[in-house]
Amino acid sequence: MGSWEGLNRRKFPRANYPCLVVIRNQDAPDDGEHDKNSTILTHTDNIGVGGVCVILKQDLKMFSPVELELDLLDLGDHIRCNGKVVWNIRHQNEGGEKPNFYDIGIEFVDISGQDRSRLEHIINRLVKNNG
Repeated sequence: MGSWEGLNRRKFPRANYPCLVVIRNQDAPDDGEHDKNSTILTHTDNIGVGGVCVILKQDLKMFSPVELELDLLDLGDHIRCNGKVVWNIRHQNEGGEKPNFYDIGIEFVDISGQDRSRLEHIINRLVKNNG
């Protein structure tokens, strides 16, 4: 079994859908390098009804609580909810000169039913079209 094969056995299908994401890390250290409750602007690597995967230049610790704001780029309101980091994988760079990147899996904790339905509609359409 490949290392990613186990991660693809999820409750919810995922779709490659590059929407914008604002992440507010509630557990960021207040150490001068990071601001407490630091804000990260990124985009999704993939998204599902249960959560998102993002690629970051910084690590988010396992089980860290985060606030999420998702712009699905469908002209609707941004989705705002809380999340929890449920996995992270560091990519080793070759040569050691480039920064490390992290694949971060974030589970939605309290997404509203209306937002979940909207997201499910988009994902089902994408999964069906990509067959």
